[in-house]
This record gives sequence, structure tokens and C-alpha cells, in this order.
Amino acid sequence: MKNRFVVAALSGLAMTVAAHAGAQTTSAAGEYANAPDSLKINQLQVLGTHNSYAMPVDPRVLALAAPGFEKMVAALRQLPAERRALFEEEHPNPIGILEALNYAHPDLKTQLEEGVRSLEIDVNPDPKGGTFSDPVAYRMLRAQGVTDLLPFDATGLDKPGYKVLHIPDVDFRSHCPTLTLCLRQIRDWSDAHPRHGPLFIMLEAKVDDASPLPNATRTVPFDAKLFDDLDTEILSVLGRERLITPDDVRGRHTTLNQAVRAGDWPTLKAARGKIMFFMITASGPAGTLAYLDGHPSLKGRVAFLRAEPGEDHAAVLLMDNALVRADDIRRYVKEGYIIRSRSDIETYEAKVNDMGRAKAAFASGAQIVSTDFEHPGNAYGTDYVVRLPDGGPVRCNPVLAPNCKPTPTAPPR
Repeated sequence: MKNRFVVAALSGLAMTVAAHAGAQTTSAAGEYANAPDSLKINQLQVLGTHNSYAMPVDPRVLALAAPGFEKMVAALRQLPAERRALFEEEHPNPIGILEALNYAHPDLKTQLEEGVRSLEIDVNPDPKGGTFSDPVAYRMLRAQGVTDLLPFDATGLDKPGYKVLHIPDVDFRSHCPTLTLCLRQIRDWSDAHPRHGPLFIMLEAKVDDASPLPNATRTVPFDAKLFDDLDTEILSVLGRERLITPDDVRGRHTTLNQAVRAGDWPTLKAARGKIMFFMITASGPAGTLAYLDGHPSLKGRVAFLRAEPGEDHAAVLLMDNALVRADDIRRYVKEGYIIRSRSDIETYEAKVNDMGRAKAAFASGAQIVSTDFEHPGNAYGTDYVVRLPDGGPVRCNPVLAPNCKPTPTAPPR
């Protein structure tokens, strides 16, 4: 069984690398071909990627961690009913850990060059530095005599700051191990394409300390101070002028939610070359409440937050399961919210070659539809691949601007 998985994973990785090598980059002239300048950014739809920074996990690490993951999944059945229902909605497919991580992305700049306009980056606080420098799984495997582990880039992990990885000790291989490195990749691409469409960057603040391995790395929980430091780190790389922040959208309204319901998002013309951050946690909106401490309605903050409709700071919603939430997504899109949904969850759709969830997500009007399969070629050998229906990196939102007509615009420069 392990050998078959290793062969499948490496075969899929080879196909993905080949697809990257032959992929056509998005032409500058096509950046706005299907979206007039006058549209608000919530009247657009873009393609995003999930865990955009992630590199494939060494199959031997997955085999080592699989029993622990099974126990963790079993424990989820003991969660309080409301949180369990949310988890089951957002993770609906019968997939184990060996398959859930069976995907691969190129580096962030390559994804942006090829038309992805939403990236997801997991951020782990490391105020002292060194917390994630020596993953437990690699220590365990080296102790067993394994010498050919997949390369692990530890650049910057010894220094204080925010580290970018999915699961400590297990899924830690990243195209940019620190948030600063990820942001520099995004900034450099943006500098080279200053008239690009708005980039929607989702930050997942990692707050879960559970691990499938013994003697696991203990993580640092977020608090208001660490959220302050996160804002500072983002600003230190990107600068304020490049960002779309809650203050920009709120304007003269008392709350951010009032501005959103009034449709006061910036236009595409005003948002060219800009970047918007929104933050989530795996535990739902409650996990980021400390980000609001001293910042009612996100005043003075860099990022928007996943919220519940109607909350003062509500602007961005997460509704990943469009097969369940299609009607809700359409309703809230019409009310002014920006929504992220997913075309595939835990690689199941790629495995069975089912485009149903992708079609539902695009048709729902969710402004951001994220995938793990933006390129042809996967470990399952299916034809599953997700692209924006009209091609290119941005299109008119099918719910909010169904009849919009493209207008000539200058290409990004």
C-alpha cells in the first residue's frame, strides 16, 4: 500500500511539474478583457488556490502520521454540535490524510503569472524564532536511517516572525517558509505588473495545537499583540499604499458592514495594483476575535475578517461548500459581501473527476473560487482541472454583473 501511494504521489508530482513547464502565462492584454473598469471589486470573480504555498509532503511522513490523524478525526466527533456541524460542512468528503494532502502548487509568483488572483497563506506565530526549524517527523525518520527525505527549506525559520506551513512537524514544506518571503514574492510580481487586478490574499491564523505525532512542536497561540505584530509585518513588506483595508471601504459609514451593504467597495480601476487581505481560522470566526480588540469594526487594521453576516465588521464570508450553500452564497453576494468558496475539498473531486462542486461555486457568484488543481495532471490520473469559466484571471460576476459587456482597457504595464 505504501509503495503504491509513493508511486502515485511522485507520478502526480511529475505530471504537475510537466504541466507547469508547458503552461501558457496570462497575457497582459487579457487581464481585463472580461471586466469593465467601472465594476466594483465585489462584482468580479477570480480563481484562487488553497494552501497556495504548500509543497508535497514526503509520503513516508504521511505514513508515519496517518494513525495519529485517524485518532484526531475520531475526536472531532466529540466536538460541540455547532462546531462539529461547521467542520462537517467544510470537510464533507470521505478522504483520509494520505489523499487530503495529495496536491501540488508551483511557487506564488508562478501562480500569479498564470492568472491566479487569490492566494491562501497559513501564518504561525514564532516570536522567538526556531519553533519550526526541526520538524519531528524528519527527526523520527532520520533516526530510522532514512537519508533521502524530500528537501526542506528552513530559510528564516531561526528568526522571529510568522512562519508559513500547514501542519507543524508533518506538512511543513513551503515555497516560502516565512510570511516575509511570501509577501516579497507577491510584491515583486505586483511591481512587475502594476496594473494587475486586485489580489485577494487569505491568511489562516493557525490556532490549533493538536498533532498526530508524539513529542510534537508546541505552537504559540495568537493574541491581540501577535495580531498587531502580524499587521506590522505585512506593512513592513508591502506598505500601506498598496493595500485595500477595512478603513478604505468603511469611509464615512459608522460600521464596515454598513459600507459593504451599501456597495461601497472600490472599483476595478481604483483597485488595480492593490492587495486585500482577509483572515480566518479553522475554528471559525471566533478564532480571530482578538483581532478586533481595540479595533471596533476593524478600524486601523490591515486585514478583513471572516465574519457572520450582519456583524459590524462583516465584509468577507467563507462558504466553502457551494453544493450546500449555493442559495446562501447568492443571497449574501447580492447583499454586498465578498465570499470565498471552493471547487474541490480534500482532493476528492479530482479523485472522482467530478466538476459538480466547481460548477456550483462559479454559478453561485462567490467572488473567489479556490482550487488545488489549477493545472492539468494529478496523482489520480484524472482529467480534473479548474479554470475560470471565461478564461483569464478575472471575469464579471455571474450574479452581480451577468449582463456586463467588456470595454476596451489598456493592458497592465
